Amino acid sequence: MSTDSEAKQRQTKEKSSKKRQDFSGRQKAAIFLVTLGSELSAEVFKHLREDEVEKLTFEIARLEKIDSSVRDLILEEFKELMIAQDFIMTGGIDYARELLEKSLGSQKALDIINRLTSSLKTRPFDFIRRTDPAHLLNFIQQEHPQTIALILAYLEPQKASLILGQLSEDRQSDVARRIATMDRTSPEVIREVERVLEKKLSSLSSEDYTAAGGVQVIVDILNLVDRTTEKNIIEALDEEDPDLAEEIKKRMFVFEDIVLLDDRAIQKVLRNVDDQELAKALKAVDSDVQEKIFRNMSKRAAALLREDMSYLGPTRRKDVEESQQKIVSVIRKLEEQGEIVIARNEEEGDILV
Repeated sequence: MSTDSEAKQRQTKEKSSKKRQDFSGRQKAAIFLVTLGSELSAEVFKHLREDEVEKLTFEIARLEKIDSSVRDLILEEFKELMIAQDFIMTGGIDYARELLEKSLGSQKALDIINRLTSSLKTRPFDFIRRTDPAHLLNFIQQEHPQTIALILAYLEPQKASLILGQLSEDRQSDVARRIATMDRTSPEVIREVERVLEKKLSSLSSEDYTAAGGVQVIVDILNLVDRTTEKNIIEALDEEDPDLAEEIKKRMFVFEDIVLLDDRAIQKVLRNVDDQELAKALKAVDSDVQEKIFRNMSKRAAALLREDMSYLGPTRRKDVEESQQKIVSVIRKLEEQGEIVIARNEEEGDILV
């Protein structure tokens, strides 16, 4: 009896799988959105282009009754693709295939990977995604600054910032400038740079001209390096290329820029920072920055903060900068959450809310 039951279940699943394959990708997306419900589907639509919304709306309107088993298989397919894509983003295609094979079997893993990679374009230098920054630094620190800039431009900002912070001061500004002024790099150059690393790491090539670098890339990196590295690079760029330095600073937020925040924003920041960190952070800033903070505190709180600052005595610049960086991180987090707005370019009439 159990054997007959299992056979019937397999036949039902095979029939449903065959039915599922009869649907196009767009039709599967429509079924998926209908299953999600109107509220969640509306949120998904916010992230799609207008033409994509129109096509999916058309498919949804054409849908007829869908067998529950087919619907469940489409949802399962979506889940598998999302898991596989997450694995690829985390560690690359080989890493994703290895994990999928362990959980789903070789053939199923291959099918999923093939479906994803048929439309997936892997970024250059993806093979160093899982390489430790310190390990990678040993391979590239003797390379030409342009080569280092190219590699860092393709890395995620967190890893690129760690490597940039370990370069010599003169190289830091040189590499930062090259990243900021980089536009497009030919496949031949990318392949040549990858070839230098392939013997010790891996190799990957791209057939398309790929955009990398630019001001925003170096801003993302500088926002994550330590304060000393950030200051050294900005000061050097001020001398070498004042216009570029000014453009970068407009897009960044450093501790002294707290004066750009309105009173409500500063009060919200103060509620999220430690009093001792604030006292250290204010030790080496201009009086107008200090007064901006004091004005947004009660008289008693401001008096206590002044006392804390005086009790600190001489404080190492490194400690001051670390405290400033912690508060800047709070400010950036609040901005990302939409709690505050930072006016990065007052000439464009940014509005603080």
